[in-house]
Amino acid sequence: MTAVQPLTDGDLTLTLSTQDEQVVTFEVENGSPLGTVEVRRTTPGAGLVVWALEGGIGVAIPSVRLVSEYAFAELGFDRLQIEADPSLPPSMRVAIRAGFRREGLLRGAALVDGERRDVIVYGMRSDDPRPDSVLGWTTLMDSTLPKKRVIAHVVVRDTRGRVLLCQVSYKQDLELPGGVVEPDEDPATGAAREMEEELGTALPLLGVLAIDWLPRWEGWGDAIEILYDGGVHDPSLLETLHPDGHEILALSWHSPDALASLVSPLNARRLPLVLSAPAQLHNLSNGTPIT
Repeated sequence: MTAVQPLTDGDLTLTLSTQDEQVVTFEVENGSPLGTVEVRRTTPGAGLVVWALEGGIGVAIPSVRLVSEYAFAELGFDRLQIEADPSLPPSMRVAIRAGFRREGLLRGAALVDGERRDVIVYGMRSDDPRPDSVLGWTTLMDSTLPKKRVIAHVVVRDTRGRVLLCQVSYKQDLELPGGVVEPDEDPATGAAREMEEELGTALPLLGVLAIDWLPRWEGWGDAIEILYDGGVHDPSLLETLHPDGHEILALSWHSPDALASLVSPLNARRLPLVLSAPAQLHNLSNGTPIT
């Protein structure tokens, strides 16, 4: 093994102690031994970073960062990964502060004392911006912050005060046209796209009728839903719309007083409210006004 100059950060010194095709190990000290940091090769160009250190995250963060940069610059790694136990927040903080982005959760991926435990995966590529740059830091933070679904539905009315509802293929409840907003898509564009896909026509959006927060439900995470105003139309509008026949099977007009048995409990709460006062913006939580 060729001698390697120790890596240093303040009073920390990391000395290469083992290097073969599978494992590279650095011993860490600050005048006394603190433990080790290893890079374990998993596939060509990729490795897993693990550590066993005393001194808390103040020792672990610079140690992991130094060894990671060495693996990229001197060992030719393209990607490094850290696998953290969600019940150990310090490990997750070390991963982020050392420049690793949160990439996903592997449910029950680890077996610890006979118990299945989740594993959070953090990754860093050799060409990722580092956390000491603005782009690197914001990218890291974005990987850890909550990401809510955004849903955009459209309330289309006719001159008789009825609302347009869709018979969908995946549930019994009738639903408003619209759906989930795609990444990097603004909600209004998402609403128009969904209408085009489902109805064959993207009606003009005249404004926002309601903003609603939806709690977790039936496997879905919480979400923000925007109800857009699709305008008031002659009942004959129905004849110009063309449901896709896959997700949307049929379209029909329904009066507010007939909704309770046709739509979800959520829409049964909020649609009569919105339809009775379409000129105001309704601020809702789970279909109920926030006062």
